[in-house]
Amino acid sequence: MEFGGLSGMAMMHRTAPAEAYRSVEFDARIDGADRRELVSICFEQLVGALGTAIHADAIRDPALRSSSLSRAVSSILALEMGLIGDDPVVTAMRDLYARARSAILDSAARFEAEKLARIRADFQEIGAAMRAG
Repeated sequence: MEFGGLSGMAMMHRTAPAEAYRSVEFDARIDGADRRELVSICFEQLVGALGTAIHADAIRDPALRSSSLSRAVSSILALEMGLIGDDPVVTAMRDLYARARSAILDSAARFEAEKLARIRADFQEIGAAMRAG
């Protein structure tokens, strides 16, 4: 199989070191992180993945867009799994995460960069508030 003049194997070798480095760096940050740090990491991953998806759509790279949307959904699922209890803040966060996840999944079929940019901005703002608090 050819991809822009590169065989699938050559392409894998080209991207594998960068992906491996990102994975090792991510794993190192996760190891030993407390609950608050894990939430912060998930927010960073979500914001980054949405930014990459928007960029990938702009440069017409459907594979990167798809993988970025998948990474964004994974980040939200991790955030959702970390919610405990049913106090008003947890209920509001559960609703926020569900709405964001739904919008991201909808963008897999019909990409809406503006909607994803708003979601990204919201999560950037919440993440900044968490780091400041």
